[in-house]
Amino acid sequence: MSTPATFKLDLPVRPRRLRRTAARRELMRETQVRPADLIAPLFVVEGVAAPQEIASMPGQFRLSLPDLVKECRELWSLGVRAVTLFPKLDPAIKDAEGTEELNEEGLILRAVRAVKMAVPELVVITDVALDPYTSHGHDGVLNLAGDDVNNDATVGRLAAMAVRQARAGVDFVAPSDMMDGRVGAIRAALDAAGFVETGILAYSVKFNSAYYGPFREAVGSAQAAGTKLLSKATYQLDPANRRAALAEAELDEAEGADILMVKPAGAYLDIIRDVRERSDRPLAAYQVSGEYAQIHAAARLGWLDLERARDESLLAIKRAGADLILTYFAKDVARALA
Repeated sequence: MSTPATFKLDLPVRPRRLRRTAARRELMRETQVRPADLIAPLFVVEGVAAPQEIASMPGQFRLSLPDLVKECRELWSLGVRAVTLFPKLDPAIKDAEGTEELNEEGLILRAVRAVKMAVPELVVITDVALDPYTSHGHDGVLNLAGDDVNNDATVGRLAAMAVRQARAGVDFVAPSDMMDGRVGAIRAALDAAGFVETGILAYSVKFNSAYYGPFREAVGSAQAAGTKLLSKATYQLDPANRRAALAEAELDEAEGADILMVKPAGAYLDIIRDVRERSDRPLAAYQVSGEYAQIHAAARLGWLDLERARDESLLAIKRAGADLILTYFAKDVARALA
């Protein structure tokens, strides 16, 4: 009988041939993540002396306008071509209607102007939703009973909000509210105001997820509502529903969305693949704050390798079909690739 060292199989096909050396593995690699595939979410705050680190998101900061500009310049130099901006407002200027959003000199509009002046070629994306501005933390204005968001009244506010952001110079507006009909209303409002070149990156498939907690801390919407368990179940998608997710994406495409998005990413790779197979529109996926935080937390405990887990998570999102990935790892990944 042959020993293990002398035993030979008669195999015409040996897949391991393609994996034998690093050069072969790189040559055969089907999926790659480039800095230009990444969109960096950034948090901006009014006039702080130094960046404020977000406790639940290691390595992420609330940035003053000068620090925001500095960060955008660095991202551009590393090959990242897009950022999306979120404001952190003083609770004293929030109210139930989110009226600070109407301020033509509001924080996010000044941030857009500052970034576009400093790095004009950088693609700037802005959130279109009222949750950073409302005292209750919901993404829109409430109905008379105060127990749910008024869909149509909110859409009217969002359409006007998108026009103000376009006037400030934003490249894409990104409605993240999940109100019915908002993409069509925003497209009509932008076109009527002459902003036919301003694009819409739609949060088309946004689930009512448990992974948003650190983000809500970053912008102050959870605390403003008085609870970290703020429910948005009447407008964000049920995580159990696959067909409903596809219906939402199809509606946004029909209403004029330029880019579709699935959020969160990691727990919904099947949905990313489904949307990719149904639509030829560019597809983004948002690796959300909870996904980022859990990788960092496990790495700090020594349970996994931070860089390998980070890179593998992004490859999985790209492999599932996303063209673009919004991720808090954008800067670190771009620096590593550089």
